Order: sequence, then C-alpha cells, then structure tokens
Amino acid sequence: MVQLIVGRKGKGKTKQLLDKVNTEVKTIAGNVVYLDKSTKHMFELNNKIRLINVTDYMISNSDEFVGFICGIISQDHDLQQMYFDSFLKISCLEGQNIENVINKLESISKEFNVDFVLSVSLDEHELPENAKSKVIVSL
Repeated sequence: MVQLIVGRKGKGKTKQLLDKVNTEVKTIAGNVVYLDKSTKHMFELNNKIRLINVTDYMISNSDEFVGFICGIISQDHDLQQMYFDSFLKISCLEGQNIENVINKLESISKEFNVDFVLSVSLDEHELPENAKSKVIVSL
C-alpha cells in the first residue's frame, strides 16, 4: 500500500509523518525504515526506526531511487513499513511527473508486502489521478 501526506512546503507534513511512524512502530511486528534528506529528525524518531539519509548514497534520478528502495527491501526480510520524508527531493522528482514512481512503489508494495508512506510537497489537486486516492492527509 502507498499512502501520501500532501501539502505545500511548511504546512506540517513532516510532523504528520513523524507522528504516524512513531505511533505505528509501537504496534507492528516488522521493521520500519525512515528515509530523509538529512539526519535532522534523528532524535524525534523512536529508536526502533532505522533512519537513512538518502543524500549519502549519491542517487541522481528516480530509477536509482527505486533501485535503492529495492536494495533495502532485499536486505531486510522483516521490513514492514517505509516512510519517505521530502519524497520529491529524495527521489529526484522535483518538478517532474510522479505517476510512474507511484505505480512502481505500488507494485513493490504488493510483491514484497511493504507499506510506503510518502510526504509530498504538492497540493492534492496537483497530483496525478493515480495518486489522489492514496492521500491520507492533505494540508
């Protein structure tokens, strides 16, 4: 399953994402990974959550980002949820259509039983049609 938290920059998406991940980690049996563009929120995350600073891995396009996600999944068979803060930035999709990457994440989710929650700096009406039904919070 792919879920989106959407809204313009500065609307509070990261706080929503942090609240959700910290609540979910208390009740799920599997592992949780949080991807971000820095380690700024390290101390706001439960210590059971693995924080990965994506900028450390020299990802330069969305295909490399999807490959990076698949690599993480392949190394952790207990992985249950992944959270992406600043999704457009870490996936190299700023100013681009996100439809194909959302479709790929949905396929990966079904294949490997990993849920994705994305923080996306777009208003709901700016999303492609395939993403609008995945919005759980619109700010």
